[in-house]
Amino acid sequence: MRIMGLDFGAKTVGVAVSDPLGITAQPLEVVWRKSESKLRQTYARIEELATEYKVERFVVGLPKHMNDEEGDRAALSREFAQNLERRSGIETVMWDERLSTVAAGRVLTETGVRKEKQKEHIDAVAASFILQSYMDYLKNQAEEVWKR
Repeated sequence: MRIMGLDFGAKTVGVAVSDPLGITAQPLEVVWRKSESKLRQTYARIEELATEYKVERFVVGLPKHMNDEEGDRAALSREFAQNLERRSGIETVMWDERLSTVAAGRVLTETGVRKEKQKEHIDAVAASFILQSYMDYLKNQAEEVWKR
């Protein structure tokens, strides 16, 4: 089953996709928009990618504060996810994204991507961290069932 990870931001959505076996996540692209409220083309592009990669589930990053509370960005992410599920008919799961962008920035820096170029890729890499975390959780859940 292929899963698509999404890092929803004010003007971008980072997109990542799993391999067909659901083991690894790869950054795919960053969908840019002119303003936060202009989402029609963003939804259309994500649906196009979902069709191309035969995606069966979306995982949308849920931005939480370090104290586990949700703020305005979390509410906007939930709304985005609900609209995406309604439009596409594809199951959508919310997943804690704390520190995913920080981790993505570290990886880009460590791999030699200059700071000026990181903005082009950081959201897709963050989406891959969100997706990988979710897939690792699924794997751990399956292993727990087999241990019983």
